Amino acid sequence: MYKERGTRGSKSEVVDQKRINKVHDNRVSHLLSHTVTIGKQLHDHNSHDSRSASLSKATIPDGDRWEYPLAAALKVAKRPENGGKLIAGTSMDEHAFTLRFWTQAEGHGLMRRFNIILLQVTTATKGRDMPLIEIMAIKSDNKTRSSVQIFIVFSLCCFFYILGAWQRSGFGKGDSIALEMTNSASAADCNIVPSLNFETHHAGESSALVASTKVKTFEPCSARYTDYTPCHDQKRAMTFPRESMIYRERHCVPENEKLRCLVPAPKGYVTPFSWPKSRDYVPYANAPYKALTVEKAIQNWIQYEGEVFRFPGGGTQFPQGADKYIDQLASVIPMENGTVRTALDTGCGVASWGAYLWSRNVRAMSFAPRDSHEAQVQFALERGVPAVIGVLGSIKLPYPTRAFDMAHCSRCLIPWGANDGMYLMEVDRVLRPGGYWILSGPPINWKVNYKAWQRPREDLQEEQRKIEEAAKLLCWEKKYEHGEIAIWQKRLNDESCRSRQEDPRANFCKTDDTDDVWYKKMEACITPYPETSSSDEVAGGELQVFPDRLNAVPPRISSGSVSGVTADAYEDDNRQWKKHVKAYKRINGLLDTGRYRNIMDMNAGFGGFAAAIESQKLWVMNVVPTIAEKNRLGVVYERGLIGIYHDWCEAFSTYPRTYDLIHANHLFSLYKNKCNADDILLEMDRILRPEGAVIIRDDVDTLIKVKRIISGMRWDSKLVDHEDGPLVNEKVLIAVKQYWVTNSTASH
Repeated sequence: MYKERGTRGSKSEVVDQKRINKVHDNRVSHLLSHTVTIGKQLHDHNSHDSRSASLSKATIPDGDRWEYPLAAALKVAKRPENGGKLIAGTSMDEHAFTLRFWTQAEGHGLMRRFNIILLQVTTATKGRDMPLIEIMAIKSDNKTRSSVQIFIVFSLCCFFYILGAWQRSGFGKGDSIALEMTNSASAADCNIVPSLNFETHHAGESSALVASTKVKTFEPCSARYTDYTPCHDQKRAMTFPRESMIYRERHCVPENEKLRCLVPAPKGYVTPFSWPKSRDYVPYANAPYKALTVEKAIQNWIQYEGEVFRFPGGGTQFPQGADKYIDQLASVIPMENGTVRTALDTGCGVASWGAYLWSRNVRAMSFAPRDSHEAQVQFALERGVPAVIGVLGSIKLPYPTRAFDMAHCSRCLIPWGANDGMYLMEVDRVLRPGGYWILSGPPINWKVNYKAWQRPREDLQEEQRKIEEAAKLLCWEKKYEHGEIAIWQKRLNDESCRSRQEDPRANFCKTDDTDDVWYKKMEACITPYPETSSSDEVAGGELQVFPDRLNAVPPRISSGSVSGVTADAYEDDNRQWKKHVKAYKRINGLLDTGRYRNIMDMNAGFGGFAAAIESQKLWVMNVVPTIAEKNRLGVVYERGLIGIYHDWCEAFSTYPRTYDLIHANHLFSLYKNKCNADDILLEMDRILRPEGAVIIRDDVDTLIKVKRIISGMRWDSKLVDHEDGPLVNEKVLIAVKQYWVTNSTASH
């Protein structure tokens, strides 16, 4: 909707120029820019219609500004009268820069008359050629031009010629100049902060937020929702069947019952300790649940000490500590040389196994249900260990085939021998050829421990018999059994398992896509190996040791398993993400300092973002949307990274406030017309910690819509250009969630 700007002059002096009240042109991108304060705060007005061809005279209030964003052009010059000073600044447009002029004179509320000279400078860059500059038109009310006017025009041409010449590619000098000019200004838009604060604050609150009348303001949810998990609600779970743990699986609320409010943090919430201290200590205020300290007191899981929980590293199966336990496993499993990189911990408890694997450069994906130990996964994530709410029940695990080098169960209470070995068959599906399965606890060594376990000898004996039979049917080789620990290894290929082809119990899965698992029922069937040509060939392809596998071409790509993706395309993707991450670090210098421990990539692709920021200081949950055109999660795991399938039209299987930084690459474009962007952003807000950061990369039109929504969510945001410059339609939206807690309306 356009409208004319009114002035106090006569009608002949009114600029016949329409104003933009909202972003309307898909070709025009608007970088977040700032108003310059000169003597007093200058007021930000909407820009002129970029389609205007010329200007004559205008009467403009002192302290006002005019700006002209043009597709592929720079316009505008002003000659101030009566002592006014000429100040120029720049911002970025999708096709060109915008030149702006502001006015200043002594006193306040004065009116100044300005002759407007229209200067249109067209810049065109072909590849890496030097920019071409052409003066298209100059109009003025004066019949003669003074030397001052000519000097101004000439100076502007020279300035922008040099500016265009510097802006070649990436974060070159041209971009740096433009960004510096933009960043040095202060914001006039109340929804935009002049400089985002990525630091944390452990106490104190500032003045109340001022709600915008132009955007929807999302109110805080009730305090009872501080730990709300929409797809794992305890009350709702009790309405579902208990067989096969169905009631512990995902059951998301229907559309009409979704909470459309901001889930609050509990009073006293603080930013978790940095790693590695977070492995051993969690602030009590962040997860105020003492039940486990009582129930698991003798097992050395967790202890309450004043204002913190302490995690000694003990567990039911490792009374001498997790490190000693892992040492015993490492005597059989090659954990030290990078052969084993990814692990699955089923029924993880507080994830001490995964926490202590970290120093051995092994990344464990841990899961446990939200049950009577309701805070166990929350504790894991507060400790900085990868974990999700989940259960081995009736639905397939949300991981690709051949994902993990190792799987682990330590008293996980999963009935492995039940349902014709179905649960072991699901572990076999996600276990890589040559991978290991560890069972620690009942029924292993039942002859010695049946009394301590308070279970009948016969039951334990039968349970172990079923496990052994299922493992034999899967063609696993038992490598170790000592005390209460047993370890099996999956064969490299099907060559040594020909005999099972004739076994009537060997039911092979019929599906052509073994990675199609989202909400798919688990079956008691064996996932076939990929075909091999020799007995020593690794089915599905051999992986390099980590960290070499991080950037090596994964077997799924080199073999052509990912349709339409070549090795060259994969390597180009890697280069692009290294470039993107370098740009992110320029914007947020805390990215690789350890400030952000738990990171999520909502649309991970090949895992390029995670690979580019790989560090011992952090981990990335690589999420591959179930609606993505290509299924790339298998590639993510072959790189030695971890991740999960998910549909962002639903809530993620985690507790509130469990991620420090969230990255979303073209996620909102992907889900356009699939589900409500408000719901996706509210879910991001739920799982993001107070003062956590968000990086959203998408096309400019999408980001403008997203920015409008988050302005009502207690987020501070800033829109910046693509690292290749303002001519690229793709932009980056940076945001920081404000600190606030339940029953408070203030933030800082």
